Amino acid sequence: MESPLISIITITLNAEKYLEQTIKSVLYQTYKNIEYIVVDGGSSDCSLEIINKYQKQIDHFISEKDEGIADAMNKGVALATGEYVIFLHADDYFVNDNILKVVVDKMDKTADIVACSIQYGEQLSICEPRGFTFWFNFKQGIYHQGIVCRRDLIEKLNGFDMQFSIAMDYDFFVRAYHLRAKLVKVPAILAVMRESGISSRQDWQSLKYRFNEERRVHQKNCRSFSMKILYQLYWFLYLSYRRLLFIHKTKIQRHK
Repeated sequence: MESPLISIITITLNAEKYLEQTIKSVLYQTYKNIEYIVVDGGSSDCSLEIINKYQKQIDHFISEKDEGIADAMNKGVALATGEYVIFLHADDYFVNDNILKVVVDKMDKTADIVACSIQYGEQLSICEPRGFTFWFNFKQGIYHQGIVCRRDLIEKLNGFDMQFSIAMDYDFFVRAYHLRAKLVKVPAILAVMRESGISSRQDWQSLKYRFNEERRVHQKNCRSFSMKILYQLYWFLYLSYRRLLFIHKTKIQRHK
C-alpha cells in the first residue's frame, strides 16, 4: 500500500495540439508505479503519430470509434488493473513531474476518492474541491482532473453513464455520494485543465446544453419528493441567474 499501482487514463480524439504534453506529463512522473492507458476515438489528425512515438512507454492503447467520452472512459477502465484510477484527458496535464508522488504520500489510503485542487485556464486559477457536502446535490464540487479514484468504486457503480456527453463525471460522483463513498481532500494541486474542452465552452448554446445535462443528472438521481421540489426551485433560479450573467458579460465584451 506504500506504492499502489495507479492507472492513468487519457481519452483523446483529434487532440494533436496538446496530446504530447499530456503524455509527457505522465511519463515524466517521478512516481513510477503507474500503468498508462491511452484510448483514442479514431483520430484523423496527427494524434496516432504522437502516440506511436511513445508506444513502448504506454501499457495499453486502443484506437477505435466510440459512443462518446463516457464510452471511451469505460473502455479505459476495462483495461486498467491499478488499485486507483486517474483520468487525465488530452488537453490536460499534471502540474509538475513530482506531483503524483506528493499526492500518494499525503493521501488517505482508506479513501474511495481522493480530491485535489486543479489549475484552470490561461490564468491558471486555482479551483479547490468542495467535497461531498449537501450542495453537491445541486452542483459539481470536485474536478475529475484532480481526482484519484479507487477502481473498484468505478466498477461497483458500473462505470460512466453513456447517456451523458458532458456531465458523466458529475453523474458518477453524485452516485458515489449517494453510496456514501469516502472522499478525502488532499491539499495539493494535481493537474492543469485547459479551457479547450467541451465543458469549458461559454457561448449560451453550450452553456444551455451543459445545464440540461446537469438537470438530467438531478432527475436521474433524485430520491425524494422534497428533493424534486428543491431541484425545480433551483433550476428556476439558477437558469435565470446564469442567463443574466451571460448577458452582462456579453455587454462588457462588446464595449472593450
